[in-house]
Amino acid sequence: MLLELNNIFKWVQQGGQRVFLLKDINLKVAEGEFISVMGPSGSGKSTLLNVIGMLDGFNEGEYHFMDESVHTLREKHRAELYKQYIGFVFQAYHLIDELTVYENLEMPLLYKKIKGSERKAMVADMLDRFNIVGKKDLFPTQLSGGQQQLVGVARALISKPKLILADEPTGNLNSKQGQDIMELFKQLNNEGVTIIQVTHSEKNAEYGSRIIQLLDGRKV
Repeated sequence: MLLELNNIFKWVQQGGQRVFLLKDINLKVAEGEFISVMGPSGSGKSTLLNVIGMLDGFNEGEYHFMDESVHTLREKHRAELYKQYIGFVFQAYHLIDELTVYENLEMPLLYKKIKGSERKAMVADMLDRFNIVGKKDLFPTQLSGGQQQLVGVARALISKPKLILADEPTGNLNSKQGQDIMELFKQLNNEGVTIIQVTHSEKNAEYGSRIIQLLDGRKV
């Protein structure tokens, strides 16, 4: 099992009331699965993704990731774990504006202390794969939304993560680019990468091997 969530609850306090973002979530994900998470706005999809990605904590329950008990780990250890194994594709890309496309792509490799010559080759490969070689010296603000999205996806994939978490991965792309990204995910999944995506699109959801529906923070 790659990861397992047991009885996960997450809430915020509002006016003395508990407002539940996630309610009693149980989920097992085996290595090599491709899971689509669907549900209306506000159903907890992004929250669930952030909990799995260790970006958000939770109030109750247990989370096991590759035999580590995430709920008992210190912040630093958790950060090391997700930098090592998880790639994020957000709708808001989170590119670093002060860095060029090339430097943005190189960033995750520096975390992993990969040697210079190898980093060069890996970045070149991604630039090529996403047809953005001509954009490597530009800054994110000089790119269109679609191009920024492609760089965001490339950056998530460059360090060959075990798990890719994608939140509306094709949100800002035209249909051709969107389809290319989904095909790429499919290909990576065939190579053994586990993927969990949040999507509103039935068409994108069908790339997955199973669909999880959320409603009001619960699995339905």
